[in-house]
Amino acid sequence: MSITSASGIDAAPRKQTLASNYVDFTSSATEGWAQQYLPDLMEKEAEIYGKRTIAGFLAQVGAEEASNSDRVIWSEQGRLHLAYTATNADVSGNVFTIVNDVDGNAVGADHGIRVGDTVLISEASGNTIRGFVSVRTAGAATITVLPYTHADCDAAGLTDNDDFRILVYGSEFAKGQDGRSSANEPKFKSHMNKHIIMKDYYEVSGSDTAQIGWIEVSGEEGQNGYLWYLKAEGDTRARFTDYLEMAMMESELSLTDAPSGVPTNAGDTGADGSGTEGLFKAIENRGHQTTGITGVNAATDLAEFDAILAVFDQNGAIEENMMFVNRSTSLAIDDMLASMNSYGAGGTSYGVFNNSEDMALNLGFSGFRRGSYDFYKSDFKYLNDKGTRGALNDTVNAVRGVVIPAGVSSVYDEQLGSNMKRPFLHVRYRASQTDDRRLKTWVTGSVGAATTGKDVMEVHYLSERCLITQGANNFMLMN
Repeated sequence: MSITSASGIDAAPRKQTLASNYVDFTSSATEGWAQQYLPDLMEKEAEIYGKRTIAGFLAQVGAEEASNSDRVIWSEQGRLHLAYTATNADVSGNVFTIVNDVDGNAVGADHGIRVGDTVLISEASGNTIRGFVSVRTAGAATITVLPYTHADCDAAGLTDNDDFRILVYGSEFAKGQDGRSSANEPKFKSHMNKHIIMKDYYEVSGSDTAQIGWIEVSGEEGQNGYLWYLKAEGDTRARFTDYLEMAMMESELSLTDAPSGVPTNAGDTGADGSGTEGLFKAIENRGHQTTGITGVNAATDLAEFDAILAVFDQNGAIEENMMFVNRSTSLAIDDMLASMNSYGAGGTSYGVFNNSEDMALNLGFSGFRRGSYDFYKSDFKYLNDKGTRGALNDTVNAVRGVVIPAGVSSVYDEQLGSNMKRPFLHVRYRASQTDDRRLKTWVTGSVGAATTGKDVMEVHYLSERCLITQGANNFMLMN
């Protein structure tokens, strides 16, 4: 009889106990069983990254509502007053060509200026005149404006072919003159977003679910124990939960044919596309962007912040706003605010900061008021964590923060047929009495209650949702 030995195991010629007769479980080839001491096993897995999940941002600033359709369509109010930009002016002939409204939307012949309106005309040089609209050319974008104090606009000091701002501030009619012959209708302004279906999946063999390890696992979802698949499944679930929020911030609508296998839906342009409009893209498309508050110096940052306030004044002027920013922007804002209170012993404002010389100095600010606006500042983990957007902090046009109005807005809901009060941000997920697709998980396979003949445990994750960004003109993206 011959004995075949596994690698590393030698048969002894005599009946005796030798290290070479046994499998060596130690990592070192030289120590073998000579290392007879049991090492101290630190069973608990070290959490070296703290809380790894980033979800929670939308929960702070918005809400969630069920939706029964593929699309969500809502309408928003336009501006009440009439103001336009004009160019190609023939100032000697008092003729101006309307191009855009003040938000940059092309209007041309569809402008709302009528005969009898009194207007304020201003050019970039600062020269401003007041005049009376005597002619509106039918089917064209041109109007004729007669200045009150000069024979023509040329004599009033306006420049040919310059760019002008025209504001309607009233009207004037002679005694006995007929009134208006045309009416202004409000422009219907609607927006659309569509849901996306998100999925994930985890699989472990049936045998591994019955295998115990020596590491005690723990995770963000509360899982713990000595079964490693609990750790892996919990990480998959936590990652998918974060993806639900990250997708609502980063996604954009495609205006080209969708990739193979992805459902298509018509966008605002009527083209077939995939995707959905996330927060950042909604602000880029319909809101405002700033490169201000860079930390160059406190005085510059304050001036840049005041420029942000000027933009808010031109829009909804929502008094309470929340600022979610990355670390460098947060410190720049702290320095900006601290420079406004640099009095006291050694330049430290003990009274203002509610500090004393014997306690740790608080150099951070969580809120402040500037002009008529209140701002509440918070760190945005998504922008700081190097595993997420923090990895892009040193790139050009990286997102440094976002300013979001607090409270609710009033909009006309196409589905309900009435005006509704809703948060400026809210998530719509697909749901009905039959199925709720906000966040679905289900288990298949042979583990537990067997559902298939496949000897695995399969965990499925699914959500169908989109983000509604109402009143994006009140948002500011810092990049």
